Amino acid sequence: MTENLPPHGYTHDKDAYLKRLRRIEGQVRGIHRMVEEDKYCIDVLTQISAIQSALKAVSLGLLDEHLGHCVAGAVEAAQESGDTARIDDKLQEASAAIARLLKS
Repeated sequence: MTENLPPHGYTHDKDAYLKRLRRIEGQVRGIHRMVEEDKYCIDVLTQISAIQSALKAVSLGLLDEHLGHCVAGAVEAAQESGDTARIDDKLQEASAAIARLLKS
C-alpha cells in the first residue's frame, strides 16, 4: 500500500517549501546588504531572528511531514509484514532530527 505514496512526505507541498526557502534566501541577501551598508546592529539582529524563525517553521513542517508520512508508512508496512525494524529506524531518524533542532 505504501508503494503508491510519494517518496517523501513533503513532496505534495514541495512548491510551498521552495517558495518559503526563496523568501528566506532573499532575507539573507537583505542582511548581507544591511551589513555592507553599516545598518544599525539591532536592526540586523532583528532580521537574523526573523530568518531563524522562518527556518524553524520550515524545519517543523518537514518534521511533521516525516512523522505523518515516513513514520506512518513504516508502521503501515510493519503491520503488513510484521517487521518493526523500519519503524525503529524512522523513529531514530526523527529523534536525531529533533535533537539537532533543539541544539540550534
